[in-house]
Amino acid sequence: MNESSGRDRVAVVAGLRTPFTKAGTAQRSMRTVDLATAVVKELMARSEVPAKEVTLCVYGQVVPTLDWLNLAREVVLRAGLPKEIDAYSVSRACATSIQAMTSAAQEILTGQHDVAIAGGADSMSDVPLGVSKKLALALMEAQKAKSLGLKLKAFSKLSPMDILPPIPGFSREPTTGEQMGEAAEKMAKLNGITREEQDKIAHLSHVNAARAWKDGTYAAEVMHVIPPPYDAPVSRDNLVRDDSTLEGYARLLPAFDRQHGTITAGNASPLTDGASALLIMRESKAKSLGYAPLGFVKSWSYAAVDPGWQLLMAPVFAAPKALDRAGLTLADMDLVDMHEAFAAQVAANLKALASKQFAVERLGRSAAVGEIDPAKLNVNGGSIAIGHPFAATGGRMVLSTLNELKRRGGKHALLTVCAAGGLGAAVVLESA
Repeated sequence: MNESSGRDRVAVVAGLRTPFTKAGTAQRSMRTVDLATAVVKELMARSEVPAKEVTLCVYGQVVPTLDWLNLAREVVLRAGLPKEIDAYSVSRACATSIQAMTSAAQEILTGQHDVAIAGGADSMSDVPLGVSKKLALALMEAQKAKSLGLKLKAFSKLSPMDILPPIPGFSREPTTGEQMGEAAEKMAKLNGITREEQDKIAHLSHVNAARAWKDGTYAAEVMHVIPPPYDAPVSRDNLVRDDSTLEGYARLLPAFDRQHGTITAGNASPLTDGASALLIMRESKAKSLGYAPLGFVKSWSYAAVDPGWQLLMAPVFAAPKALDRAGLTLADMDLVDMHEAFAAQVAANLKALASKQFAVERLGRSAAVGEIDPAKLNVNGGSIAIGHPFAATGGRMVLSTLNELKRRGGKHALLTVCAAGGLGAAVVLESA
């Protein structure tokens, strides 16, 4: 999609996120809907936009739940927003909040809405537990039974293993059976990515994120959350290592391929709880309401690859299309923010973007997309250090990148996100 073709651009006016915290720690008592409601409610309060001006909420989550069917609508109702606000939920795995933003942008560009909230949330502390098929059948049989004896008889043929909750199916790629980390290991081997290269990327992610917290860069982007029992406020990401050293990463054991692997807990993104939200408007509407945009959504593209090939390579296919639609090249980008699912995936994506052979054979282009200056890449850290609540990461990236463009006096930035299923997203942002 090329947003810049229209005069009345889609503006990102404000954004906010919760702290991103390791699953099972500081925000474990909050469900996905609680995190989402908290960040949207606070965003509305800080922006001071009249609630009546918002007519759309597009919000998403990746980890499914049985407790609500439409997270976006729950957010509207629980945040105390006008009940007339239209709302629908989206899911594109790790690119979910990018999808929420671009879906809302399309609604604005086609004249359906002028002001929208977009974002995503996930709590890996709140993953729903299933039951085995045998236990499910026994429970249904017991529910229909007319007497206590028949109810008990329904469970008589169950084994102890039938009682244990099964591992959620989404922990592996359904069509290949691979865990995400196993797919990343394959990418490392296919692309000749060394352990040292991966550990360096992880170390730099933590160094940059620690600096961004220390110098106040993240202060205005991250709200304070007070989870139940309301006695301990959470004010910052708790996964960032302030004392990161390369030697520390080198001591970690491989997590997926114990004998020959290079991916460890240190050079991969961790399971995380968190939420993000963006307030976007038609440019003319922002002007009439007196809001100065943070920046604009200039173009975007989505792509997909065979999950059995290189699961996390799709951003390399999406990025050149988004750049073409913006009428720009990779060399025109003042910043690049690349989601760090794994350091191996980052290194493989960078290598493919810089390769003429890859461009010719895979992208149908005569020249490489281009090399990325390390000084422009993930300058305030990435998902390895900050954490990765699946549906919230894209919103974090958009907000942080637009703020950094403003600080540097830059003009354009490229965002890329890889996602389960062999999916990828790319967005070109323009500063205000």
